[in-house]
Amino acid sequence: MLPVAALYAGLLGFGFILLVVRTAQMRGRYRLTLGTSHRLVERAVRAHGNFAEHAPFALLLLALCEANGLPAWALHALGVTLLVGRFCHAWGIAREPEVMRWRMLGMSLTLTMMGVAAAAALGLALAGL
Repeated sequence: MLPVAALYAGLLGFGFILLVVRTAQMRGRYRLTLGTSHRLVERAVRAHGNFAEHAPFALLLLALCEANGLPAWALHALGVTLLVGRFCHAWGIAREPEVMRWRMLGMSLTLTMMGVAAAAALGLALAGL
């Protein structure tokens, strides 16, 4: 069982659903079933897409760290960093005009989480060999 990874996967899952709904609403509002020819639809699509591109791999790293014995406090630190990062990024990119500081903060937190989790996973794996 991986309860910490499951907690953050669940929380991020609800965030993902919100981004899907927002994208669908924007597509309906601007009558675009395909493509992103309206700037607000493009923002909604990219907020959703960027989330989908980064969250799954970050959660995989979190789950591998948990499965290999990283302490709960470290897992929660990674999970909170990821959660805050993903929502900051989505908030920043979805605004019109764009709020670049939120977008940059979100990516910085996400990439920091992924880098630390990757290093921890590698260290745990090497220790177990």
